[in-house]
Amino acid sequence: MLEVLNDGFLTLMISIGHQTGLFDAMSSLPPATSADIARAANMNERYVREWLAALTVGKVVEYSPDDHTFVLPPAHAAALTRAAGPDNIAAFAQYIPLAASVEPEIVDCFQHGGGVPYSKFGRFQQVMKEESAAIHDAALIDVTITLVPGLPERLRQGIEVADVGCGSGHAINLLAREFPSSRFVGYDFSEEGVAAGRAEAQAMGLANASFEVRDVTNLAVTSRFDLITAFDAIHDQAHPAQVLRSIATALKDDGTFLMVDIQASSNLEENMDHPLGPGMYAISTMHCMTVSLALGGEGLGTMWGEQVATRMLGDAGFASIDVQHIDADIFNSYYIAKKT
Repeated sequence: MLEVLNDGFLTLMISIGHQTGLFDAMSSLPPATSADIARAANMNERYVREWLAALTVGKVVEYSPDDHTFVLPPAHAAALTRAAGPDNIAAFAQYIPLAASVEPEIVDCFQHGGGVPYSKFGRFQQVMKEESAAIHDAALIDVTITLVPGLPERLRQGIEVADVGCGSGHAINLLAREFPSSRFVGYDFSEEGVAAGRAEAQAMGLANASFEVRDVTNLAVTSRFDLITAFDAIHDQAHPAQVLRSIATALKDDGTFLMVDIQASSNLEENMDHPLGPGMYAISTMHCMTVSLALGGEGLGTMWGEQVATRMLGDAGFASIDVQHIDADIFNSYYIAKKT
């Protein structure tokens, strides 16, 4: 248990290292003193010195007592810097303090029920934007959409596409830039996210990408889209079954729903060896489940799993459901669903 506590506190230091850019600065430095590192990152030396001490005893950085220098080994930098892209564990560490920020409200929910609304989570939109951008930049065009047979070719020819729960809209904008003959729209209930998507689309000069603030339980369209995507969004919904039915209605008869969501079993006993099991159930308790319950929703939770997801897709009207996995992605399952 002492090791658990130490690792918990170490995670906070790792999150700070990411947010301050200290890991990025150290990755380009030779062995350096705390003053050198603070200067390179434009940070306060006293805080940097104490942070370095925590990471030294935590075996994240290495220390030379002879000249009082610290170094971030290249193998560690590969998992702790922005250069690591989606493999940057330090970026994911931000979820720990983010979840802890609502701990009093979560304790109250344990006692009285209900949920904690999305608005209480402060930096959540920013952290999610950073995480999803790293993933989409690395894999969306070359890997994710190629899982659907013939999809890249259809996108080049020109089709109608919607992204449900689009967040800050980066996926839509990447697709719109790559496939100018297709038309893309992103739906999300977050005004902040939609505004960010519009701003990025404008900065990228995109005429084929648009964004709307909308309750996705009722997209209010029928047989319009050739492709609908949802990236780690369905399990967060207050009423996921209604969202899936709305998606099925909005798709053309020969359309495709590409749903990317958490890779897990719906059965607790089958998640005992899940590499992120404790973290995923914890973030479900502290965010995904409680946000849904705050809206009077079902509280589906992060770890709804492939069995429940497949059943719910079938209930929503999808007759063909193919579940795929990518070796480099331990987080997600990729569902390719069709109505016929």
